[in-house]
Amino acid sequence: MTITRKLEFDAGHRIPDHRSQCRNLHGHRYVLEITLQGDIVETEGASDCGMVMDFADVKALAMEHLVSRWDHAFLVYSGDARVREFLESMPGHKTVVLDRVPTVENLAAIAFDTLAHVYDAHYGVNLRLHHVRLYETPNCWADVVRD
Repeated sequence: MTITRKLEFDAGHRIPDHRSQCRNLHGHRYVLEITLQGDIVETEGASDCGMVMDFADVKALAMEHLVSRWDHAFLVYSGDARVREFLESMPGHKTVVLDRVPTVENLAAIAFDTLAHVYDAHYGVNLRLHHVRLYETPNCWADVVRD
């Protein structure tokens, strides 16, 4: 059985070596879909009886470990020295430094790796992260699916 929870957040980024407009500082309204796979909880009297996982718990964990860190932040590649320097010149600016260029593909991969550690084997019955879809725009997204 699979379940999916959708969350939204806003963040800025740039693709330093992009040949077009994405090399400029800009932002997106990202949409993150988290799909979990597991067995239905059958423990009588349990709050999550009949569920793979309570959607409120799916959201709370994603917010704590990923979304609240990225929401209204600027996601910058560690190798983008000029932009990092600029962002560091603004005291209190919410900046997240990443080890790779913040393309939607890379962000989806980071999200999957981060959330897999959170959901896998810690909650539910045989629960694991199955799929992450990250929309950069309504028409453009990246998927990471567990093999």
